[in-house]
Amino acid sequence: MREYLLTLCITAAVTYLLTGPVRKFAIVAGAMPEIRARDVHREPTPRLGGIAMFFGLCAGLLVADHLTNLSEVFEKSNEPRALLSGAALIWLIGVLDDKFEIDALIKLGGQMIAAGVMVMQGLTILWLPIPSVGSVALTQWQGTLLTVALVVITINAVNFVDGLDGLAAGMVCIAAAAFFLYAYRIWYSYGIEAAAPATLFSAILMGMCLGFLPHNMHPARIFMGDSGSMLIGLVLAAGAISITGQIDPDALKLFAGSEKAAVHQTVPVYIPLLLPLTIIAVPAADLISAIVRRTWRGQSPFAADRGHLHHRLLEIGHSHSRAVWLMYFWSALIAFGSLAYSVNSASMWIVLGVVFLSAIGLVLLLLPRFTPRVPMWAQHVVPPRYRRRRAAVAETVEVEQRTPVAVGVAGVNGATALSARSHVPERRKAETSR
Repeated sequence: MREYLLTLCITAAVTYLLTGPVRKFAIVAGAMPEIRARDVHREPTPRLGGIAMFFGLCAGLLVADHLTNLSEVFEKSNEPRALLSGAALIWLIGVLDDKFEIDALIKLGGQMIAAGVMVMQGLTILWLPIPSVGSVALTQWQGTLLTVALVVITINAVNFVDGLDGLAAGMVCIAAAAFFLYAYRIWYSYGIEAAAPATLFSAILMGMCLGFLPHNMHPARIFMGDSGSMLIGLVLAAGAISITGQIDPDALKLFAGSEKAAVHQTVPVYIPLLLPLTIIAVPAADLISAIVRRTWRGQSPFAADRGHLHHRLLEIGHSHSRAVWLMYFWSALIAFGSLAYSVNSASMWIVLGVVFLSAIGLVLLLLPRFTPRVPMWAQHVVPPRYRRRRAAVAETVEVEQRTPVAVGVAGVNGATALSARSHVPERRKAETSR
C-alpha cells in the first residue's frame, strides 16, 4: 500500500506542477477556442491540460517500475506497456483535436486503433464471468471486439461528461478510488497477483485527476480538452479490462465455495450490463441519453448540444459549483454502493443505506424547484432565496408609482423615461419645419 500511495503522490505532483507551464504553452500555441453555444464558461480558456496528465502517467509508471514490489508487475505482465502505448496514441489524437478540431469520425477511428494496440500487446478480455453459469471463454475475435467496444464506450462517456469545471476529473477520480479499493481487495485479500496491474492503473489515474483538479475547479484556468478526457477514459477502461478479462473467477472458488459462487460474488462490479459502467454509471447514462436524443432529432450522435445532465442541472437552477457537487454525489453513491455490495451482498443495511442516500440526492437535485413559504419570524434565518420577495417587490412597485419620474432621467428604463410615441412626431415636426 505504501508503494501505491507513493506512486499516486508522484503522479499527482508531476501533473500539478506541469499544468501551469502547459497552460502558458496552450496560450502561446493558440489552443484557446472561441466560446461555443453549448459552453457554459464566459471567457476563452486554454485547453491541452491532457499534456500534463500524460506526463503524470509516464512519471507514475516510471516510479512504479523502480519500486521493490511494484516492479514485479512490469516483469510478470505486459499490461503496463500496453497501456502506455494506447495512452500515447489516444493522447496524440486528443492534442491534435484540441488544436485543430479534427473530425469526430477520425477521433472514433483513433480510439479503435488505440484499443487495438492494447489488444495486440495482451491487454484484452479472455473470458467473461456470467452469473449462474460461470466463466465463459471468448474467442480471439470476440475478446477483441468486446475490448474495443468497452474502450470506445468508456472514452466517449468520460468525454461527454466533460462540460463543467472539474466535473470529468472529479467523477473519474471517484470511480478510480472505488475501483482501486476493489482491485486491491482482490489482489491483497485473495492473493491474486493478476489484479496488481489494475490496482496500479487505478492509483495512477487517481493521481492524474487529483493533480489536475486544483487548476480545473471553478473558475477553471485550464481545460483538460480531449487530450485529457480521452486519456483518463482509456486508463479507466484499461483497469476494468485487466481485472475483468484477465482474472479467472476459478481462482476465487477456493474462497467462495465454487466458481459460480465466486462469479456471483463479483457480479456488482463485473456484470451490470457492461463491465466498467457500474462505476461510471452517470457518464454512461448521459452518453446513452445524448445518443437517443440526437438520433431522435435526426442529428448525428456526435453533434454537440446543451442537453447533457450538467446542462439540465444549470437550467433547473443550480449554481455551477452545486451542479458539480451533485454529480460527484451520485457518482460516489453508485461507485461505492456497488463496492460495498460486492463485499457483502447479503447485508440489508447496505441496500437501505443506498436507498436513503438516493432519497437525499433526489431532494438536493430538485431543491431549486421548491419555494417553501417561510414564516415572518424566520425570514432572517433562512437563505435569501427562501425569503418572501413578493411583498418587497409589491412595496417597491408602489413606491415607484408614487414617485414622479421626469422625462429623460438617466438610469430609468426607456419605456418609463422616454415615450417613443410622443417624441417621434416632435422629431419629425422639427425636421419638416427646417
